[in-house]
Amino acid sequence: MSNITLTVRLIRSFEHRNIKHIVYRNVDSSQQVETFIDMINNDIPNRTELPPPFKKYKYDTLKISHKPFGFKTNDPVINTINDEMLILKTGKSLADNDIVNETEISYFKMMDYEAYKKSLET
Repeated sequence: MSNITLTVRLIRSFEHRNIKHIVYRNVDSSQQVETFIDMINNDIPNRTELPPPFKKYKYDTLKISHKPFGFKTNDPVINTINDEMLILKTGKSLADNDIVNETEISYFKMMDYEAYKKSLET
């Protein structure tokens, strides 16, 4: 069991770049992705620093944005490549999804993400 620190980027709107960061300390990297998602979903409504639109939004997907000492994307909102490698797979632990200490993870609605990717193609 390893306790790690993670930054979760709540992406409310890709188009308008509405993003808020939440830092989670002492996260058990052996926990399942579904457990981590439940923890985030239970925590968001209690965060006083988040405006109501962020608290009420229905997020459903986690994707690795940046790992420590790694390269960041040129897109200011989210990396739109390598989805098969970077989107966290349910049924696996955070560690099995290659999450390490100080990883930055985006949390968003998949339907909005797909629309954003499609808008970049045109």
